[in-house]
Amino acid sequence: DSAYSLSPVRASSRVLLESPRRAPRAVCKTPYRVLDAPDLADDFYLNLVDWSRSNVLAVGLGPSVYLWTAHTAAVSKLCDLSSAHDSVSSVSWVDRGSALAVGTIAGRLHIYDAATLALTRSYAKAHAQRVGALAWNAHVLCSGSRDRMIHHRDVRAPSLKPFRRSAGHKQEVCGLRWAHDGRLLASGGNDNKVCIWDVRGAPPAAASSSPSTSSTAAPTPPAAAAMRARATAAADTADAPLWKFHEHTAAVKALAWDPHLAGVLASGGGTQDKHIRFWNVQHGACVASLDTGSQVCNLTWSRTSHELVSTHGFSSSTAQNQICIWRYPALEMVASLAGHTSRVLYLAMSPEGETIVTGAGDETLRFWNAFPSRDAGAERKESALDWGKLIR
Repeated sequence: DSAYSLSPVRASSRVLLESPRRAPRAVCKTPYRVLDAPDLADDFYLNLVDWSRSNVLAVGLGPSVYLWTAHTAAVSKLCDLSSAHDSVSSVSWVDRGSALAVGTIAGRLHIYDAATLALTRSYAKAHAQRVGALAWNAHVLCSGSRDRMIHHRDVRAPSLKPFRRSAGHKQEVCGLRWAHDGRLLASGGNDNKVCIWDVRGAPPAAASSSPSTSSTAAPTPPAAAAMRARATAAADTADAPLWKFHEHTAAVKALAWDPHLAGVLASGGGTQDKHIRFWNVQHGACVASLDTGSQVCNLTWSRTSHELVSTHGFSSSTAQNQICIWRYPALEMVASLAGHTSRVLYLAMSPEGETIVTGAGDETLRFWNAFPSRDAGAERKESALDWGKLIR
């Protein structure tokens, strides 16, 4: 029959094209676990929840830090700063190991060994004001503060002083994220700015007027030429940012580097902005923007699918305090999850990448099955449309 068919499409291809479209991915709309979190601060500028690679959740509650072990559901108290009349303002796990960094309202910085529940290092005067953001890069710990500074410390060094200081924000630094390759650091501030830093020592070549041509980065659309003019390339000074982006119109706490595309950063703006913006840091350009309609409190990328989850607070619509999953680069909503009765200020992902935990001013932690497993992702790749199979 195929020999007499008038269609230019082969029979095997026609069968494939006429097959029903795959149904949208189903996401459970209810959390599978809810934990009480008394004294969980309702403060947009703090970062009080983090999940380690060893599957331990750290939560800052008032003056204390608690550890929740996922596979046993055991809870242990790591520290209590009441005697110092201090409170926890940020927590962050080292990428590999059991070290947990704890920033405080008084500007102190402590490092604990979660395996032994012991204090291993303390910086009594880490900053002049509260430490709201922390980020590890191997043995280097970066801290952002209300004093507008970012300090970089080698935790192995005997000195208590930072080996480098970065000054690029005019108000509080409330977000810090290292790129997955450890080369670039992103910071967000209450001055509505996003800064990209290269703190490896040598002035980065990407700061010049000629853009990078890496084939692994997201493409730059034609409209990006106008936007690029608003990104400020840095001078060759030690503490100047590689790029400074000015498009947001509210505080930027939410930052997340795309694990699937090199050089792509997502950032979210506060109540007056409500946008998630996507940056190509190799070109210094905004490649996409999404109006979410509500304050963006946190962002994180899925490791198993090219999707992004955002948590929200104040809104101009009836939908508030929601958790949204977006497909990139289409920027289509996959699911919207509701349950919190206050701003969803805290977000962390489990080490296997399937589960997220959210925390809010309603003093609860909610666990959601947000993303597909890695095995499910492997099954989806078994498709006749997989171009990798056509390569001989």
